[in-house]
Amino acid sequence: MIAPAICCADVTLGYGPHPAVHHLDGDFERGSLTAILGPNGAGKSTLLKAIAGELKPLSGHFDFGADKPRIAYLPQLAEIDRSFPLTVFELLAMGLWRKLGLFGGLSKEDRHTIGQALDAVGLVGFENRRIDTLSGGQMSRVLFARVMLQDCDIVLLDEPFAAIDARTVVDLIALVERWHAEGRTILAVLHDDALARAHFPSSLLLAREPIAWGATADVLTEINLRTARRMVEAHDPHAPLCEVA
Repeated sequence: MIAPAICCADVTLGYGPHPAVHHLDGDFERGSLTAILGPNGAGKSTLLKAIAGELKPLSGHFDFGADKPRIAYLPQLAEIDRSFPLTVFELLAMGLWRKLGLFGGLSKEDRHTIGQALDAVGLVGFENRRIDTLSGGQMSRVLFARVMLQDCDIVLLDEPFAAIDARTVVDLIALVERWHAEGRTILAVLHDDALARAHFPSSLLLAREPIAWGATADVLTEINLRTARRMVEAHDPHAPLCEVA
Protein backbone atom coordinates (compact mmCIF):
# COMPACT_ATOMS: atom_id res chain seq x y z
CA MET A 1 0.00 0.00 0.00
CA ILE A 2 1.37 3.41 -1.00
CA ALA A 3 1.52 5.90 1.87
CA PRO A 4 -0.26 9.25 1.32
CA ALA A 5 1.81 12.28 0.40
CA ILE A 6 0.25 14.40 3.17
CA CYS A 7 -1.69 13.11 6.15
CA CYS A 8 -3.73 15.73 8.01
CA ALA A 9 -4.17 14.44 11.55
CA ASP A 10 -6.93 16.47 13.28
CA VAL A 11 -5.28 19.73 12.15
CA THR A 12 -6.58 23.04 13.48
CA LEU A 13 -4.98 26.20 12.10
CA GLY A 14 -5.25 29.84 13.00
CA TYR A 15 -3.61 33.16 13.73
CA GLY A 16 -3.35 33.88 17.43
CA PRO A 17 -5.96 32.09 19.55
CA HIS A 18 -8.72 31.99 16.94
CA PRO A 19 -8.90 29.10 14.44
CA ALA A 20 -9.23 29.55 10.70
CA VAL A 21 -9.43 25.83 9.88
CA HIS A 22 -10.98 23.35 12.32
CA HIS A 23 -10.18 19.66 12.74
CA LEU A 24 -9.03 18.69 9.27
CA ASP A 25 -8.60 14.93 9.16
CA GLY A 26 -7.73 13.12 5.93
CA ASP A 27 -5.09 12.35 3.32
CA PHE A 28 -3.83 13.87 0.10
CA GLU A 29 -2.83 10.80 -1.87
CA ARG A 30 0.59 10.59 -3.48
CA GLY A 31 0.45 11.81 -7.07
CA SER A 32 -3.03 13.33 -6.66
CA LEU A 33 -4.28 16.54 -8.26
CA THR A 34 -6.58 18.32 -5.81
CA ALA A 35 -8.51 21.58 -5.99
CA ILE A 36 -9.13 23.32 -2.67
CA LEU A 37 -12.31 25.36 -2.87
CA GLY A 38 -14.62 27.30 -0.60
CA PRO A 39 -16.00 30.80 -0.01
CA ASN A 40 -13.78 33.74 0.88
CA GLY A 41 -12.52 33.32 4.41
CA ALA A 42 -12.85 29.54 4.32
CA GLY A 43 -9.22 28.91 5.31
CA LYS A 44 -7.91 27.72 1.94
CA SER A 45 -4.75 29.85 1.82
CA THR A 46 -4.15 29.21 5.51
CA LEU A 47 -4.08 25.47 4.81
CA LEU A 48 -1.46 25.85 2.05
CA LYS A 49 0.73 28.07 4.25
CA ALA A 50 0.62 25.45 7.00
CA ILE A 51 1.50 22.57 4.67
CA ALA A 52 4.39 24.68 3.33
CA GLY A 53 5.66 25.11 6.88
CA GLU A 54 4.95 28.83 7.15
CA LEU A 55 2.29 28.40 9.84
CA LYS A 56 2.40 26.06 12.83
CA PRO A 57 -0.85 24.18 13.63
CA LEU A 58 -2.72 25.19 16.77
CA SER A 59 -3.38 21.49 17.27
CA GLY A 60 -2.90 18.27 15.34
CA HIS A 61 -0.12 17.78 12.82
CA PHE A 62 0.83 16.98 9.24
CA ASP A 63 2.60 13.72 8.46
CA PHE A 64 4.70 13.56 5.29
CA GLY A 65 6.06 10.06 5.85
CA ALA A 66 9.57 8.93 6.72
CA ASP A 67 11.24 10.83 3.87
CA LYS A 68 10.28 14.50 4.10
CA PRO A 69 9.33 15.59 0.59
CA ARG A 70 10.52 18.69 -1.23
CA ILE A 71 7.71 21.24 -1.35
CA ALA A 72 7.28 24.11 -3.81
CA TYR A 73 4.88 26.81 -2.63
CA LEU A 74 3.52 29.48 -4.96
CA PRO A 75 1.63 32.18 -3.00
CA GLN A 76 -0.98 34.48 -4.44
CA LEU A 77 0.37 36.96 -6.98
CA ALA A 78 -0.75 39.87 -4.81
CA GLU A 79 1.51 38.67 -1.96
CA ILE A 80 4.69 38.86 -4.05
CA ASP A 81 6.77 42.03 -3.75
CA ARG A 82 7.64 42.99 -7.30
CA SER A 83 9.39 46.23 -6.36
CA PHE A 84 12.71 44.47 -5.71
CA PRO A 85 14.99 45.11 -8.72
CA LEU A 86 15.22 41.55 -10.05
CA THR A 87 15.32 40.37 -13.63
CA VAL A 88 13.34 37.37 -14.80
CA PHE A 89 16.56 35.38 -15.08
CA GLU A 90 17.61 36.24 -11.52
CA LEU A 91 14.21 35.27 -10.12
CA LEU A 92 14.29 31.95 -11.96
CA ALA A 93 17.84 31.24 -10.79
CA MET A 94 16.49 31.28 -7.24
CA GLY A 95 14.52 28.17 -8.15
CA LEU A 96 17.81 26.26 -8.33
CA TRP A 97 18.97 27.13 -4.80
CA ARG A 98 18.53 23.56 -3.52
CA LYS A 99 20.98 22.37 -6.15
CA LEU A 100 23.43 25.28 -5.97
CA GLY A 101 23.37 26.22 -2.29
CA LEU A 102 23.62 29.81 -1.09
CA PHE A 103 26.87 30.64 -2.87
CA GLY A 104 26.93 28.26 -5.82
CA GLY A 105 27.45 29.67 -9.30
CA LEU A 106 25.39 28.86 -12.37
CA SER A 107 26.87 26.42 -14.84
CA LYS A 108 26.23 26.38 -18.58
CA GLU A 109 23.84 23.49 -17.97
CA ASP A 110 21.96 25.52 -15.32
CA ARG A 111 21.54 28.42 -17.74
CA HIS A 112 20.25 26.00 -20.37
CA THR A 113 17.75 24.60 -17.84
CA ILE A 114 16.49 28.10 -17.08
CA GLY A 115 16.12 28.72 -20.81
CA GLN A 116 14.09 25.52 -21.14
CA ALA A 117 11.78 26.64 -18.32
CA LEU A 118 11.22 29.99 -20.03
CA ASP A 119 10.46 28.18 -23.26
CA ALA A 120 7.95 25.95 -21.47
CA VAL A 121 5.98 29.00 -20.27
CA GLY A 122 6.28 30.92 -23.53
CA LEU A 123 8.66 33.65 -22.34
CA VAL A 124 11.82 33.11 -24.38
CA GLY A 125 13.58 36.48 -24.69
CA PHE A 126 12.31 37.79 -21.34
CA GLU A 127 15.48 36.87 -19.42
CA ASN A 128 16.64 40.45 -18.87
CA ARG A 129 13.21 42.00 -18.26
CA ARG A 130 12.70 43.37 -14.75
CA ILE A 131 9.86 41.68 -12.93
CA ASP A 132 8.21 45.02 -12.11
CA THR A 133 7.63 45.57 -15.86
CA LEU A 134 5.70 42.32 -16.36
CA SER A 135 1.94 41.99 -16.73
CA GLY A 136 0.05 39.79 -14.29
CA GLY A 137 -0.10 36.97 -16.81
CA GLN A 138 3.61 37.21 -17.61
CA MET A 139 4.50 37.22 -13.92
CA SER A 140 2.36 34.13 -13.37
CA ARG A 141 4.22 32.37 -16.17
CA VAL A 142 7.57 33.28 -14.61
CA LEU A 143 6.47 31.94 -11.23
CA PHE A 144 5.35 28.67 -12.81
CA ALA A 145 8.74 28.42 -14.48
CA ARG A 146 10.40 28.85 -11.09
CA VAL A 147 8.24 26.05 -9.64
CA MET A 148 9.36 23.89 -12.55
CA LEU A 149 13.01 24.57 -11.73
CA GLN A 150 12.46 23.68 -8.06
CA ASP A 151 11.60 20.14 -9.20
CA CYS A 152 9.65 19.24 -6.04
CA ASP A 153 7.55 16.26 -4.97
CA ILE A 154 4.65 18.41 -3.71
CA VAL A 155 3.45 21.58 -5.45
CA LEU A 156 1.21 24.07 -3.63
CA LEU A 157 -0.49 26.74 -5.77
CA ASP A 158 -2.52 29.51 -4.15
CA GLU A 159 -5.01 30.98 -6.64
CA PRO A 160 -2.60 30.49 -9.55
CA PHE A 161 -5.18 31.42 -12.21
CA ALA A 162 -6.60 34.57 -10.60
CA ALA A 163 -6.66 37.79 -12.63
CA ILE A 164 -4.87 36.42 -15.70
CA ASP A 165 -6.00 36.13 -19.29
CA ALA A 166 -7.71 33.04 -20.68
CA ARG A 167 -4.77 32.05 -22.90
CA THR A 168 -2.40 32.06 -19.93
CA VAL A 169 -4.85 29.95 -17.92
CA VAL A 170 -4.89 27.34 -20.70
CA ASP A 171 -1.09 27.26 -20.89
CA LEU A 172 -0.61 27.02 -17.12
CA ILE A 173 -3.27 24.33 -16.74
CA ALA A 174 -1.31 22.32 -19.31
CA LEU A 175 1.78 22.65 -17.11
CA VAL A 176 -0.15 21.51 -14.03
CA GLU A 177 -1.40 18.47 -15.92
CA ARG A 178 2.14 17.73 -17.06
CA TRP A 179 3.38 17.81 -13.44
CA HIS A 180 0.51 15.53 -12.45
CA ALA A 181 1.48 13.07 -15.19
CA GLU A 182 5.01 13.06 -13.75
CA GLY A 183 3.62 11.77 -10.45
CA ARG A 184 3.84 14.96 -8.39
CA THR A 185 1.26 15.74 -5.71
CA ILE A 186 -0.46 19.03 -6.52
CA LEU A 187 -2.81 21.13 -4.39
CA ALA A 188 -4.30 24.29 -5.89
CA VAL A 189 -6.58 26.84 -4.26
CA LEU A 190 -9.25 27.79 -6.79
CA HIS A 191 -12.32 29.99 -6.95
CA ASP A 192 -13.58 28.59 -10.26
CA ASP A 193 -15.76 25.51 -9.77
CA ALA A 194 -15.87 24.88 -13.53
CA LEU A 195 -12.06 24.80 -13.70
CA ALA A 196 -11.96 22.29 -10.88
CA ARG A 197 -14.56 20.07 -12.53
CA ALA A 198 -12.74 20.15 -15.87
CA HIS A 199 -9.16 19.56 -14.73
CA PHE A 200 -8.94 18.41 -11.09
CA PRO A 201 -9.96 14.81 -10.31
CA SER A 202 -10.08 15.45 -6.54
CA SER A 203 -11.39 18.35 -4.48
CA LEU A 204 -11.51 19.52 -0.88
CA LEU A 205 -14.37 21.89 -0.06
CA LEU A 206 -13.57 24.00 3.00
CA ALA A 207 -15.70 26.32 5.09
CA ARG A 208 -13.24 26.64 7.99
CA GLU A 209 -13.86 22.95 8.42
CA PRO A 210 -14.08 20.24 5.75
CA ILE A 211 -17.48 20.05 4.06
CA ALA A 212 -16.56 17.34 1.55
CA TRP A 213 -13.35 15.71 0.33
CA GLY A 214 -12.99 13.23 -2.51
CA ALA A 215 -13.85 12.93 -6.18
CA THR A 216 -14.63 16.38 -7.57
CA ALA A 217 -18.03 15.38 -8.98
CA ASP A 218 -19.10 14.14 -5.54
CA VAL A 219 -17.70 17.14 -3.67
CA LEU A 220 -18.96 20.04 -5.77
CA THR A 221 -22.67 19.42 -5.43
CA GLU A 222 -25.11 22.28 -5.02
CA ILE A 223 -25.97 21.09 -1.50
CA ASN A 224 -22.31 21.04 -0.44
CA LEU A 225 -21.60 24.46 -1.97
CA ARG A 226 -24.66 25.96 -0.28
CA THR A 227 -23.63 24.43 3.05
CA ALA A 228 -20.12 25.90 2.70
CA ARG A 229 -21.46 29.39 2.02
CA ARG A 230 -23.85 29.20 4.97
CA MET A 231 -21.17 27.97 7.40
CA VAL A 232 -18.69 30.73 6.51
CA GLU A 233 -21.39 33.39 6.83
CA ALA A 234 -22.30 32.06 10.29
CA HIS A 235 -18.69 31.84 11.49
CA ASP A 236 -17.75 33.68 14.68
CA PRO A 237 -14.15 34.95 14.24
CA HIS A 238 -13.79 35.34 18.04
CA ALA A 239 -14.84 31.83 18.94
CA PRO A 240 -12.38 29.84 21.07
CA LEU A 241 -10.80 26.56 20.03
CA CYS A 242 -13.42 23.85 19.91
CA GLU A 243 -13.37 20.18 20.73
CA VAL A 244 -14.25 17.45 18.28
CA ALA A 245 -17.84 16.37 18.88
